Amino acid sequence: MTSNPEKEAFVWIWLPGEIEPVVAGRLEADNGNILFNYGKSYLNRAGSSNPLMAIYEPELPLKAGVLPLPEGLSMPGCIRDAGPDAWGRRVIINKKFGRKGAGTDTAELDELTYLLESGSDRIGALDFQRSPAEYVPRTADNASMEELIESAERVEKGVPLTPELDQALFHASSIGGARPKALVQDQGKKYVAKFSSGTDLYSVVKAEFIAMRLAALAGLNVAPVKLKKAAGKDVLLIERFDRIPKGDRWTRKAMVSALTLLGLDDMMARYASYETLSEIIRHRFTRPGHTLKELFSRLVFNILCGNTDDHARNHAAFWDGKALTLTPAYDICPQGRTGNVASQAMLISGDNNLSQLKTCIQTAHNFFVSEQAARETFGAMTDAIEQNWDAVCEEAELGEVDKTLLWRRQFLNPFSVEQ
Repeated sequence: MTSNPEKEAFVWIWLPGEIEPVVAGRLEADNGNILFNYGKSYLNRAGSSNPLMAIYEPELPLKAGVLPLPEGLSMPGCIRDAGPDAWGRRVIINKKFGRKGAGTDTAELDELTYLLESGSDRIGALDFQRSPAEYVPRTADNASMEELIESAERVEKGVPLTPELDQALFHASSIGGARPKALVQDQGKKYVAKFSSGTDLYSVVKAEFIAMRLAALAGLNVAPVKLKKAAGKDVLLIERFDRIPKGDRWTRKAMVSALTLLGLDDMMARYASYETLSEIIRHRFTRPGHTLKELFSRLVFNILCGNTDDHARNHAAFWDGKALTLTPAYDICPQGRTGNVASQAMLISGDNNLSQLKTCIQTAHNFFVSEQAARETFGAMTDAIEQNWDAVCEEAELGEVDKTLLWRRQFLNPFSVEQ
């Protein structure tokens, strides 16, 4: 193939324990697809002190030449995992088009552009550059929370950012999800900061804080969270688990989403299934028995707290080149609900995704969980929510109106527990 700088990008990777990336290979746009091949220098690292690892297997095995795409995909899922989602794309569109941003179709820019225009401190251990020889990170100074909130509000309204605000928000343009967010560093730790949205009908930021805290108190492996106030608004800080400090630098942990594990893309996400994911865990994960119990408990908790947004990008695994390990839970956010009937984003048992504990009973055997153990899990999760509800709401300084709105509607909705 003839090289075309406008249709190519180079993938850089942080190998385990390293603070500097190395170039792994090249992406090329080809008739609507994005294809990848490893570089010779990367494949020749086999004898080095820190040898190469596949970006993700079986999707991108360590082989020379252009690698075929999995059936149904237009780009490797492990590469798409490192790209921006809805919010990051809006930031990039604002950066490039200004006022046009609020009404611009995100399809106006191609995937390579999104990879190359988004910030370098993205989730996982990858980044993308135009050069195969020189790594130049796209970063911004650690902006104040007030600056970040102002930036987020302008993007939501489609108002162009000033150069200073543009840099303040750009750093987080690679982070997934649809809600306003940014990346911050505070007291030697890295966080994803989530802000309220102008369209929120209740305190979504506090609701997510409460759900995450209750999940931890229920015994789940959850990313630590804390609430802050800036410019009179609530900000949720979620501690990043894909970064490990090393001196005054950071190492990065490779990650893949459950969507990639399932071999699906965003257009096929409706076929994502807890049952299929449990099968992958049984065969490819470290500590499969423990992991299956953890994932089953997360499913139960999602139903009990009203988090119906448990789509396959909201589950992920660390990848060390050989095996997968479930990451801490994140994005446990109760969703707005008008009636009782609700459905989870992923299929639970066959084609059934109803947000009910009895649906979990039907699939429990896939997690090596007996019906009795499943019911014990229901009881333990319910008790944790009931016993800690008032204290965690007080910790969040949740107003009585929102507290009443969330209780028995999102949290412990009667539909979820009916037999």
